[in-house]
Amino acid sequence: MPNLFSFIVRSLSLGTGLAMDAFSVSVADGLREGNMSRPRAAFIAGIYGLFQFSMPLIGWGCVKLLEETFTAFQPFIPWIALGLLLFLGGKMIWEGCHAREEAVCGEGRAPFKTLLLQGLATSIDALSVGFTIASYTWSMALGAAGLIGTVTFLLCLLGLRLGRFLGSRVLRQSCIIGGIILIAVGLEIFLSHIL
Repeated sequence: MPNLFSFIVRSLSLGTGLAMDAFSVSVADGLREGNMSRPRAAFIAGIYGLFQFSMPLIGWGCVKLLEETFTAFQPFIPWIALGLLLFLGGKMIWEGCHAREEAVCGEGRAPFKTLLLQGLATSIDALSVGFTIASYTWSMALGAAGLIGTVTFLLCLLGLRLGRFLGSRVLRQSCIIGGIILIAVGLEIFLSHIL
C-alpha cells in the first residue's frame, strides 16, 4: 500500500500517460471544429475524462471479480482501439477530401456518437490499469481514477485549444490532418501493445 505522496505521483503519472492518446484526438477535434465554444470544449474534454476515469475502475473490478476472463480479453484491446480509430480517422480524411468548395472542415461538429467512440477508443487501454491498482482498496482505486480523469480532462482542454488554434491556420486541410492524427494514435496504441 503506497503512502499518500507516492499514490498521488503514481496516479498523476498514470493519468498523464493514459491521456496522451485522448490529448492527440482532442487536437484533431479542435481542428475539425475551429469555432468551438468553451462549454463545448469542456463537454468534449469531459467525455474523454469520464472514459479515462471509468476504464481503470472497470479494469479494477474485472481483476477483483473476473480475473481469468479479463486476462483472456486483454489481447483484443489494441485491435479494438485500432479498428475504431482507423474508421474515425478514415471518415475524417474522406470528409476533408470530399468537402464542398464552400464548406470548411474546421466548421464541422463531431456528432455525439463519434465523441463516444473516440472516448472509448482512447481509453480502452486504461482497462489494463486495473492490474496495476489491483491491490488498492475501493476508495484508493476511486481516488486514482479521479486523478486520471482530471488529468485527462485538463490535457484534452489544452489539446482542443491547440487544435482550434492550428485549425484556423490550415482550414481546408484540418479534417485531413485530424484524420491522420486519429489513425496515427490508433497505430501507436496497436504497435505499443503488439511489439
